[in-house]
Amino acid sequence: MALKFITGRLKGMKYSFIGGIQLIRTEASIQVQLGVAIMITIAGFYHHITPTEWIIQTLCIGMVMTAEGLNTAIEGIADFIHPEHHEKIGKIKDVAAGAVGFAALISVIVAGIIYIPKIFF
Repeated sequence: MALKFITGRLKGMKYSFIGGIQLIRTEASIQVQLGVAIMITIAGFYHHITPTEWIIQTLCIGMVMTAEGLNTAIEGIADFIHPEHHEKIGKIKDVAAGAVGFAALISVIVAGIIYIPKIFF
């Protein structure tokens, strides 16, 4: 029973890894977000941010990448269900993109809170 549970989780992790790699390889928006994540991580090392700041920064990176991945999935499902332009599908895709926008905006605010004092003061 426990072995079956563990192998099931490992199988799920395999699919998660494959999906993440596919997302990075095929989606320009994720590639941009990954580039930003790498730059902000380098900035963290350069400015010697605190462990708490690392945790918050990492959570923000994860939040944006997750929102971007879910947005991509929602857009893919919407396009599969209704390939032609449709007003309701357009609104669904806009809402999903808006969620990414909220995550990105909050992350920029957090980055400002962390880095502006280190850069200017």
